[in-house]
Amino acid sequence: MMLTFLLGAAVVAVFIFILGRLFGFKAQRADDYAHSPVQFDLRRHLNGPIDCEGIIYGPTGRVSSRFVGRFYASWQGNSGRMTERFEYDSGTVQEREWHLTLSEDGEIQADAADLVGSGSGRQSGSAVHLNYKIRLPDAAGGHVLTTTDWMYLGPNGAIVNRSQFRKFGLKVGELVATMRPAAPA
Repeated sequence: MMLTFLLGAAVVAVFIFILGRLFGFKAQRADDYAHSPVQFDLRRHLNGPIDCEGIIYGPTGRVSSRFVGRFYASWQGNSGRMTERFEYDSGTVQEREWHLTLSEDGEIQADAADLVGSGSGRQSGSAVHLNYKIRLPDAAGGHVLTTTDWMYLGPNGAIVNRSQFRKFGLKVGELVATMRPAAPA
């Protein structure tokens, strides 16, 4: 009886894993967006002052944090630098500086002080995809999370960012944010 239950639970777990890999968020590929009429170019769309606002969901799917951000990105050829300043509803302020390298075929290398190693990804059509491991601040436990990050360019130039954070393969958080060129001061 117990063996039948365990075997059934294992089959269900494998089925859910396969469904997630074939149809879920992580199943997306940059080439899925290659033929979009809108073309995302990091050097153009992530350039200058950028306003951002977003929400972070915890492991239960409930909102755990809200934030606003102010970014500034600049490019010299295919090398970019983007500074980010986040202000959370808790009053916490977080800053990050990205160094991005874009190859002619759309491959991206991303580096920041709180990454473990380098991130990698690709821009294709209307989307940008990055994978990286990020170390949370000590105040948030210092955990290292595997991040799958997607940015989608809208027809009006706004960017919608969706990221999932995983630890030991389990989703522990998700971020949804919008980015757009900052309004002139």
